Amino acid sequence: MTSLPAPHRPGHYRVAFICSGNICRSPSADVVLESMLAEAGLSDRVEVVSGGIGDWHVGDAMDPRSAAALHGRGYDPTRHAAQQVQAGWFGRDDVLLAMDESHRSDLSRLGDPERVRLFGEFDPDDPGVEVPDPYYGGRDGFEEVLDMIERTCRALVPHIERALSPS
Repeated sequence: MTSLPAPHRPGHYRVAFICSGNICRSPSADVVLESMLAEAGLSDRVEVVSGGIGDWHVGDAMDPRSAAALHGRGYDPTRHAAQQVQAGWFGRDDVLLAMDESHRSDLSRLGDPERVRLFGEFDPDDPGVEVPDPYYGGRDGFEEVLDMIERTCRALVPHIERALSPS
């Protein structure tokens, strides 16, 4: 069973989602998990951020197709500004969740591999699946990615609750 690393600070957890440019997959996961954590009453104990491996979109808003998919399901995607992951995140974030294997590999070279997990490891329907990049496709790809993100974030919340509980 996949588990999350222990928190840097007991009683508090910080999750970082990582994809290529931080405009599609990782910010969508950020928005969805924050919403689910609020529903679970954990917003005051869990912080969520997202970043990209590359710097191509730093400062940009979320891809409009990702934003539209989120908005269509009642989420608010408006506050996002893309940023690039930095080595310092490993001392700040408790877990860095990579959207695909290339991101996991890049993150493991950048910092502590014990803090890195593949987001899809928590997917209840297809454990270990990579979240495909919808950037070069049409609207359906963004909807399918959001389906994966929602079910995986839903499954991730109990893991976060366990990580917050003292052993």
